[in-house]
Amino acid sequence: MSLARSDVFFTFIPDTLVPSHLPQPWSVQHLVERYLDIRCVPRRSLFQLLAYFSPDEQEREKLQEFSSAAGQEELYTYCNRPRRTTLEVLIDFPQTTSSIPADYLLELIPRIRPRAFSIASSMQAHPNRLQILMAVVQYKTRLHEVRRGLCSSWLASISPEDAGKRVPLWVKKGSLKFPSDPDTPLVMVGPGTGVAPFHSAIQERAALGKPGSYLFFGCRGKNKDFYYEEEWGDLEKRGLLRLFTAFSQDQEDKIYVQHRIKENGACLWELISNKQAYVYIAGNAKSMPTQVADALKSVFQSEGQMSALEAEQYLLMLEKCGRFQTETWS
Repeated sequence: MSLARSDVFFTFIPDTLVPSHLPQPWSVQHLVERYLDIRCVPRRSLFQLLAYFSPDEQEREKLQEFSSAAGQEELYTYCNRPRRTTLEVLIDFPQTTSSIPADYLLELIPRIRPRAFSIASSMQAHPNRLQILMAVVQYKTRLHEVRRGLCSSWLASISPEDAGKRVPLWVKKGSLKFPSDPDTPLVMVGPGTGVAPFHSAIQERAALGKPGSYLFFGCRGKNKDFYYEEEWGDLEKRGLLRLFTAFSQDQEDKIYVQHRIKENGACLWELISNKQAYVYIAGNAKSMPTQVADALKSVFQSEGQMSALEAEQYLLMLEKCGRFQTETWS
């Protein structure tokens, strides 16, 4: 079974249940471009199914080892650590791969998952345009192979001149809820591409001529990934935005948004305690949200004269009444 030839066609036998979204007949190239994620890191279930079909004793033993509870550490070393793709696994077990029945292809390889991006623009400012903020994923693994994000690389390859290409998309309601009163101050913490929904909110308020936007933005370097730098600068000059930046790699000691929050504790406490500001966090879910929340509790203690327990309870109160919200992803 070749996964590279575009002139190979499959048509399932009548008794095989085929998803309704798949056209028939279809080429292997069309299938892997539009439906099957051959570049994803496979799950343990793939090795279990491959072991079932394997006619080769040596390959079958290895696949069974990867499928077993005792073999999970070795599977992690082989598969997850180097980010080995499903296609590379199939190539590594050629005797097994050539014996897979065509009608099991959809069970072996997962369907390409949709990618979610926050809308980074306001309809008030751009009624006929939808903007997103996206980092193109590209890195090298221990296999010394370049890995590229499936969706981000494809979107980056499209130019405005590619009128024939259409981007399939859907829109769903976001989890962040902003106050109905446009005069309510907003404190937004959005490192990296986490700033996308806040760009939308700030753009909305700027279009209405409303001040009261406070943004804590962090990235690796001012000259590397300072998104919307010129736009932020213009809004600051117009008095519509107050910006706090943290460029982690521009000095020997790394500086992050949580450091800027502590440095500007008096301003934040005034906004939150007296002006009823709403506080938002968006971005990577690893450690940033917890560290930002801890920085806020530190401000409550230093500026609000609270104990650690009282600061914890105050943050919980803000969360319950919708004045502290987070939107994170892994």
